Amino acid sequence: MNIIAAVDSNWAIGKNNRLLVRIPMDQQFFRETTTGKVVVMGRKTLESFPEGRPLKNRTNIVLTHNPSYQVKDALVVHSLEELHKELEKYNSEDIYVIGGEMIYRELLDECDVAHITKIDFAYDADAYFPNLDELPEWQITEDSEEQTYFDLEFHFYKYERVKRS
Repeated sequence: MNIIAAVDSNWAIGKNNRLLVRIPMDQQFFRETTTGKVVVMGRKTLESFPEGRPLKNRTNIVLTHNPSYQVKDALVVHSLEELHKELEKYNSEDIYVIGGEMIYRELLDECDVAHITKIDFAYDADAYFPNLDELPEWQITEDSEEQTYFDLEFHFYKYERVKRS
């Protein structure tokens, strides 16, 4: 399973259920990487999308503890057990965990690849991604050239879980 996120220099991902910044190159990378795939998210992440609609051309799976929650064009599951049962139907390499903080924390240990856009700036934030640089089981296997968007500098990183021997 994969995990994908844009983080600031403190591994922050959002504030008030919104992204910290929208960088067109990052959004394009996200779109190209996840189109045609399965995306797993929490309810608040889904509700942060335009009009609260699921992402087009993807299988959207929403994890929420609210038993009456339903959304058109998305599959809603209510527990990790129910999520795992649903995910068995798909190739693990085609599954992308896309947020938010709680979902990232709950599913990180099940992921082998993390696509991280790291922005060289510290924002005021209230949601964070686990700091992979502090976790010995994760290592950077790919690193882009430095990218810029106006005055922001950022890199695309690919982290992979160190294979357990």
